[in-house]
Amino acid sequence: MPHVLLIEDDVSVRDGMELVLRRHGYGVDTAATGEQALALLAGERGARVELAVLDLMLPGMNGFEVCRRIRARSTTLPVIMLTARGDDSDIVTGLEAGADDYVVKPVTAPVLEARIRAALRRVEPSARQRSDADLAGLVIDRAGLTVTKNGTPVPLPPTELRLLLELSASPGRVLSREQLLESIWDHTFLGDSRLVDAAVGRLRAKLEDVPAKPRYVQTVRGFGYRFGPL
Repeated sequence: MPHVLLIEDDVSVRDGMELVLRRHGYGVDTAATGEQALALLAGERGARVELAVLDLMLPGMNGFEVCRRIRARSTTLPVIMLTARGDDSDIVTGLEAGADDYVVKPVTAPVLEARIRAALRRVEPSARQRSDADLAGLVIDRAGLTVTKNGTPVPLPPTELRLLLELSASPGRVLSREQLLESIWDHTFLGDSRLVDAAVGRLRAKLEDVPAKPRYVQTVRGFGYRFGPL
């Protein structure tokens, strides 16, 4: 079973979540601070970690900075953030820092496990294989799951890569946020368009010459997103 790194400073919450995950067969490492988590990821034990569950309100280095450092270290490690309040500002900042998903505490065991399973599935190769795309300097290799722009590799975390694959599979077709939530995040419940919008923003920052005037991932106001250039 997959190995999870649980980063949570509240002992009772951490112990409870660890117990739930172990009962469902997951391997678990824990850290009470961001500094401990980053040190663990940098060591030998870090090689076995396949997903991080990260509390935002940590002592010392907060969860936002921890997420940024995890993402700078690895584009492929899924990160699910925990937020106690569910404030829009916290959620948006966490997603912009590179988190793949979020849950609001207190979280039930079925919801947490469902989000973990969905995040791990996004790391797997996409089942929707189509021919490669070469559009205006952007080359999407669907078999190799790589992206280059003007010959330069563009490393993408699993969520952003799946978003790009989904949109580029049918250039010009508009996909709603709800469709993208279900196909990429597997959120058939408690869907949140902020996940889509934050991932689009991160993707544009890496692909577009001018993110505010996107050529590839275009907004269709009131409907959703489509892949260009058209």
